[in-house]
Amino acid sequence: MENKLKCRRLGTMVDCSRNAVMRPEKVEQWIDLTADLGYNCLMLYTEDTYELDGEPYFGHLRGRYSEDDLRRIDDYAHAHNMELIPCIQTLAHLRTIFHWPAYQGIRDFDSILMVGSEDVYALIDKMFAMIKRTFRSNVVNIGMDEAHMLGRGRYLTKNGLRDKADILMEHLERISQIAKKYDLELIMWGDMFFRIASGGEYYANDVQISDRIKGMVPDNVNLIYWDYYSVDADHYDRQIKAHAAIKEGIWFAGGLWSWAGFAPHNAFSMQSMELAVTNCLKYGIDDIFMTMWGDNGGECSRFALLPSLYYVSELAKGNADMVQIKAGFEEKYGIPFDEFMLLDLIGTPNEKRSVIVNPDKYMLYCDCFTGQFDNRVADGQAESYSQCADKLKKWENHPQYGHLFASMRALCDVLAVKFDLGVRTRNAYLSHDTEAIKGLVADYALLIQRIDRFYDVYRSQWMWENKPHGFELQDHRLGGLARRVKNCMQQLQAYLDGELDRIEELEEPVLDVKGEQNVCGEAIEYNNWATTITANVI
Repeated sequence: MENKLKCRRLGTMVDCSRNAVMRPEKVEQWIDLTADLGYNCLMLYTEDTYELDGEPYFGHLRGRYSEDDLRRIDDYAHAHNMELIPCIQTLAHLRTIFHWPAYQGIRDFDSILMVGSEDVYALIDKMFAMIKRTFRSNVVNIGMDEAHMLGRGRYLTKNGLRDKADILMEHLERISQIAKKYDLELIMWGDMFFRIASGGEYYANDVQISDRIKGMVPDNVNLIYWDYYSVDADHYDRQIKAHAAIKEGIWFAGGLWSWAGFAPHNAFSMQSMELAVTNCLKYGIDDIFMTMWGDNGGECSRFALLPSLYYVSELAKGNADMVQIKAGFEEKYGIPFDEFMLLDLIGTPNEKRSVIVNPDKYMLYCDCFTGQFDNRVADGQAESYSQCADKLKKWENHPQYGHLFASMRALCDVLAVKFDLGVRTRNAYLSHDTEAIKGLVADYALLIQRIDRFYDVYRSQWMWENKPHGFELQDHRLGGLARRVKNCMQQLQAYLDGELDRIEELEEPVLDVKGEQNVCGEAIEYNNWATTITANVI
């Protein structure tokens, strides 16, 4: 098989804005890994996690990269024939800067900048100036996606109700002119144009692209068609044509699913990317990259996506032969392809191929007494995590990737006890089965030990890959989980000892968190820690 890319750029985008800021030395390791597979570009998604002159609060306490960090990474990438493309935000997704009073004056609504403010364009000018003196590439991903409430906050109070398309066009034109000052070419996520054209939906079918929409894109801006969800070939066909109708030269961004909990989702990533890459090559899209987001805490290691990373690189070279791909993977990494795929938590409720589900996360944090997800738990599901842990153990001493298997094994050990613990607790309490409750107290004690073990292993994985900034959230989450489990155990013991005559939480019915019926055994995607742990106010 010819070992040559069939596109101009094949890259990855690593999210460094959802707390997990990859250490510079690990970025270099990532460059080694991906360059070896034929990838030739890399984006580090940095909303505010980079240094800006005269902006001490920009990325403060967030593990931001210094200019020296970025120069070091750019030099290393260049030495490996890889283009490091800056990937920032210039409209929305800047919520973290608004933590600080220094930036409240340029806030429109939520995470959105105040379009029209000269202070906004002064800040963007500083961004481009830093990029120009730090990066070799003259391409910049300026973001500008998902600004759903654009012009609906302070902007509305100041300027009255205006068409979002006009606001977006004015802002983009200003950014375009600043970029020209620094001789930069821009790419941006394309969804806002489609939401304007379709009345709000990005992936609407049969969207009519008006001349007005086409005229909104400046000459130094290209659009990125991003799609992480579809397993329908016709969908990609329609959307590629629709994006190209706005402006030729579109880029494509797919997803290697690292953003739905602790476990990777290689199986779904490969299924969706096979269709995406095939259609991109069919229509001559020259620039393709895979995003690796870190939504809701950045829990998953990017290195856990190695099977799908390898698979996409082979697709981009024209090879879709799974026998060859699996053989090549094992020869290169020393772990059989299907064994590495165990990190998806194969054989547990996590295993769905056509959709993303993440019970490894929501059942980890599901409260043992209030149990918002307990109605979805079926008999035997907890044991499936124990069986998966046994399979993962085989590879946890691998010299390069063993820590990934150790982390997922420790998580499976937790879930083997906790997955159905709330169901068993409620059943025992409501049936007044004191002997069962006595046994449950021992399970709670065992669970606390296993949570502590998972914390230790997971912390080692995080610190190996990421800067320490952001791990304080994991301290609060996992530490809070252990404290809550201990409290539940103490309440059960107090009930047994006659110190409590009732446990009120266990007397409330379990209502499905999505309002669905007859869902016993059905896993879902639910990636929000705050609303998983409680129905109360955080």
